[in-house]
Amino acid sequence: MRLSKLFGKTLKENPAEADTVSHRLLLRTGMIYQVAAGIYAYMPLAWSVLRNIEEIIRDEMNKAGGQELTMPVLQPLEWWQATGRDKVMGENLFVLTDRKQRKLALGPTHEEVITTLVSRFVQSYRDLPLLLFQIQTKLRDEPRPRAGLIRVREFDMKDAYSFHTDEADLDKCYQTMLQAYRNIFERCGLPAMMVEADSGAIGGKDSNEFMLIAESGEDEIIYCDTCKYAANAEKAKSRKLVLEKEDAKPLEEVSTPGKKTIEEVSGFLKIPAYHTLKAVFYIADKSLVFVVIRGDLEVNEVKLKNLLKVADLRLATEPEVKEAGIVAGAASPVGLKGVKTVADDSLVSGVNFVAGGNKPDTHLKNVNYPRDFKADVTADIALTGAGDSCEKCGGKLAATRGIEVGHVFKLGTAYSKILGANFIDATGNSQPAVMGCYGIGVGRLLAAAIEQNHDDKGIIWPLPIAPYQVYLCPLYRDGTKVAEIAEHLYQEFTVAGLEVLFDDRTDSPGVKFGDADLLGIPLRVTISPRTLEKNTVEVKWRKEKQAQFLPLEGITEKIKEMIKG
Repeated sequence: MRLSKLFGKTLKENPAEADTVSHRLLLRTGMIYQVAAGIYAYMPLAWSVLRNIEEIIRDEMNKAGGQELTMPVLQPLEWWQATGRDKVMGENLFVLTDRKQRKLALGPTHEEVITTLVSRFVQSYRDLPLLLFQIQTKLRDEPRPRAGLIRVREFDMKDAYSFHTDEADLDKCYQTMLQAYRNIFERCGLPAMMVEADSGAIGGKDSNEFMLIAESGEDEIIYCDTCKYAANAEKAKSRKLVLEKEDAKPLEEVSTPGKKTIEEVSGFLKIPAYHTLKAVFYIADKSLVFVVIRGDLEVNEVKLKNLLKVADLRLATEPEVKEAGIVAGAASPVGLKGVKTVADDSLVSGVNFVAGGNKPDTHLKNVNYPRDFKADVTADIALTGAGDSCEKCGGKLAATRGIEVGHVFKLGTAYSKILGANFIDATGNSQPAVMGCYGIGVGRLLAAAIEQNHDDKGIIWPLPIAPYQVYLCPLYRDGTKVAEIAEHLYQEFTVAGLEVLFDDRTDSPGVKFGDADLLGIPLRVTISPRTLEKNTVEVKWRKEKQAQFLPLEGITEKIKEMIKG
């Protein structure tokens, strides 16, 4: 491709609306164009990167035994209503009415469609297992689209679904898909970390995410260097501090004038925060929930939401707490009635806590669970952070940030039971198919690649997914010899199968080198009067500082060797 003919122009200045590195560079390079909030057109260079990523994904999915198909963006809303996910997705689900007044959803994902298809075509255990995948456009009405292609309303995604006769067969496929994902990210030149994850709106039990490590990542990853445990902060667990054993003491009321926060109370009573109980109030699907957790810990709202199995969870406002007759700042589970109570399991490992007294300026000493109060549910709902002890090996946990680019789930029979994806087993009985789900955000992966691979000059594309392999950069200045040889090399490179972006413009060296660095093509080949005096060309990898001079004769084969190597 001749750069003078390439559709899309580079920008000299950073776009004001860009809030991440990838967003800024994708706009500056002319690779994307914003049509509306969270909706982008992919220009030729970005489209080329997407196609390279897709072909790697497609190849690995085929090797894993997948069959490719495509499913419609428009989906009957009643299928979503049947699974209840219309309510789970809420306003994020695009819904429209056609001319015959039928309700349709614009698919943000395809569990309902694929399960219905399988229900029509699978009858016997002999038809299983199945691994079906597509690369398709999805739509989600994000309330706050941001970060360019990281969080959008229209996005490209590879999603795959597997169907099995039992959990053991699903486990085999799950391991196969984990390896396929490792292969995909390795072949893309994008090292990814696999972490334990929350299943979110899709549901299911076992779940893993693949994260590209990047400072701008929207997800926090908690990991252990000792045993290699890693989990999304939403899912991460730790070994909680086990308090020293002591005898339970009788309840005692103490005055705490003006002291409301854990810091204020623990400081006033001269006790550590882990000897206090923290009260936090939430509205879960319109009902008030009292959450009690040890004072040195924070509530993990994702864990809490999953535990309660609710669609909506938010912190309660002060008026909502007062309306329930609870004193904010001095609330206690002791003597509390009529409100659902959830306790973190940290309460089990200690005694003689300080908790609110359920009246102003008053707290209770020596509160013990379950002697003094009982919770409706007790579970791990604590947020894990850097410095905590690894649940698996006891080592110290660390934290980093990452961008989710892949997510795999074990769905079980949740969808197949509702939508009738059943099969007749070897004994003649009808059974629901056991399902797995495997997704990769293709556009998100493109953006994440830039977040992970850039410098202050521009993008540094990993070679396997780069829009072009070679940036052919002639510096014309005076005379036509450079132009003549550049034209010859362009034709020779192309015939040899090299993917070449030919900067045939007559701009200054500074402009050309600036655009070469900005666009991030892996290998730059420069021809100038100075190199021709020595019958050489200058060759420079984008990711390296130093260039090398190679003989003009045989340069095509040399470049091919460098690309292959």
